[in-house]
Amino acid sequence: MRSLVYFGWVVVAAIALPALAESPDDSLTRYAVHINLTPQQSWPGYGIYLGGGLVITAAHVVGHVSKTQPKVVIAGQELPAKLIKEGDFNQIDLTLLSVDEERLPVGLRMRRNTLCKTDPYVGEPVIVIIPEGIARSSILSPRVLTPDIRAKFPTVIRDVATTGNSGSGVFDAHNKCLLGIMSRRIWRTQFKNHDGELVKESTDIAKYFVPVSVIAAFIPPEYHF
Repeated sequence: MRSLVYFGWVVVAAIALPALAESPDDSLTRYAVHINLTPQQSWPGYGIYLGGGLVITAAHVVGHVSKTQPKVVIAGQELPAKLIKEGDFNQIDLTLLSVDEERLPVGLRMRRNTLCKTDPYVGEPVIVIIPEGIARSSILSPRVLTPDIRAKFPTVIRDVATTGNSGSGVFDAHNKCLLGIMSRRIWRTQFKNHDGELVKESTDIAKYFVPVSVIAAFIPPEYHF
């Protein structure tokens, strides 16, 4: 697991936290997929189905597609994935894949996942989606971060421990459009005195997601709906 350390703050790919609570009342989970690598990884890989056979995820979830040969688990079947566009963990943490749309159920082939028209605002309620269920959260002010972290990762949510990890989708709770793709967890480390001994402690601060404006610019024009 790769990490970046900034003056006691740590930013790390979010790939190993507990699964979300299920919510049968929300249909957004139909867009959530698992991504399996070759050989299959020990942690769950997540992505979001956009429609038209397209799946978007965090770049570090799949790594270099030519080597990892990812497969997408969607609608109860595991389908080989083809690379459309590959990003980079330290630059734009997105990768766009495609699967054979003809192998999907008719109901899913007819659906298109709407991208939100504007980036999120502070305090906005959101829903984070993985195949196992949903978790509700809200947009956190980037001012809780140090200036150097804030400059690189300005779009963050609270509720670190209960929301989806890398590749999961962040949706507008009201309009049900896609606001972003989860990228990494941010925490702060500090030392405290316990019985005369300095002990290192970590505190979760937020989770960064790649915002919809970056997603829209990343997707090649010929794949826009």
